Order: sequence, then C-alpha cells, then structure tokens
Amino acid sequence: MSWTANSVLVTLAILFLWRVEKLAEACSCSPAHPQQAFCNSDVVIRARVVGSQVIDAGNDIYGNAIKRVQYDLKTIKTFKGPNQNFEMIYTAPTSAVCGVTLKTNSQEYLIAGKLEADGTMHVTLCDFIQPWDALSATQQKSLVQRYEMGCDCKITRCTSIPCTISGQAECLWTDWVIEKSVNGNQAKHFACIKRSDDSCAWYRGSAPPKKDFLDIEDP
Repeated sequence: MSWTANSVLVTLAILFLWRVEKLAEACSCSPAHPQQAFCNSDVVIRARVVGSQVIDAGNDIYGNAIKRVQYDLKTIKTFKGPNQNFEMIYTAPTSAVCGVTLKTNSQEYLIAGKLEADGTMHVTLCDFIQPWDALSATQQKSLVQRYEMGCDCKITRCTSIPCTISGQAECLWTDWVIEKSVNGNQAKHFACIKRSDDSCAWYRGSAPPKKDFLDIEDP
C-alpha cells in the first residue's frame, strides 16, 4: 500500500474516532417527575435571570480552556437549599454537553440544580428548569411542602404496557403511556406521598394531605 493511501486511512481513522468521541459527549437525560427532580436537587429556587456572560473556568487535563456560562440572578424564593440568595448560577456553554440556555429578559424561572463544594450552584439540561408561568398551580404550591413529603417514595416511570411496581413505597408514573408526554396529568397535578403505613400513593390537590389520607391503607 502506498504512503498516500496509508495517510488517507490514518486521517479517516482519526476523523472516525473524533466523531465517536463527539457522539459520546452528547447530552442524554432520563425524564423525571417534578417531585423526583425536587428531591434529587440540592437547591431549588424561583429566580429572575437578569444577565449572562461566558467565563473561564480553568483548564482541562490537556491544557484546553474550560468555558462556562454564568447567569446573573435575582432570587425571589428558595424552596430547598441553603438560606441564601443565589446571585449566579453556572452551566456548560452548549447543549451538547448539557448546557442550559435561559432568557435574560427578566424571565422568571423555577431552577433546580446541584450545589458544588465551593458553594456555587450548577445546572444542566437534566435538571428541572421551567419558566415559572409554565408551572401548574399545583406544581407551584407543591414546592413548599408536598414534594418534600414524598422524598422517601420512589416514582417509577412506565414506558410500555404492562408495567408494575416492585414495592408499596412506589408510585407508578404513567404519563408517557397514556398521554405520550412526560408533562402530563400526573406531572402537573399529582405528588407521590408517603403514608403512615409506609406505603406511597398519588395525591392530588394544592393543600397538604389531610390525616385521613395519610392513614388510609389502600390508594
């Protein structure tokens, strides 16, 4: 084989590996019920986005500069996390690596994210981030108490029929099979609440569950 042919094959191999690496970097998230997102997050806030900028965040192991997007916030209310007003959150620069794009025209958002060791808040496409006005009234009120009441419960997503739960401390999330959407009726209007017998059941309503619901043995 000629030197030219060898060079072409080497170049194609490098391009193929680069393409595989890029594909491997693509962001992939498993859908989560809003209650799951709340329970799995370190911080959940309602905030107004007032500005943004791209910043340097050090270098990777190869010496390449790491970029991050910094969003400037005005925190309106903290539902979960440290008792402080977060003035900034950070995310990756592109959606390919799970970076989040937020509108900076004073749009209000519900933002759930992770707290880093240095006290900064980081968010990704896999976190629950929604315009505040896009949330249902039940979702907004559940952030205060109801979601937290079900953090010991497991919400199991049903992707095809039949689907079952493996224990009494689970709620079956059927929005996808019924409505072909993860933002269906259960996501908008229900929370999975733990009851006095340690079982979990879906509860609908904007007020905290009454004692008779918590004491019921069967859904």
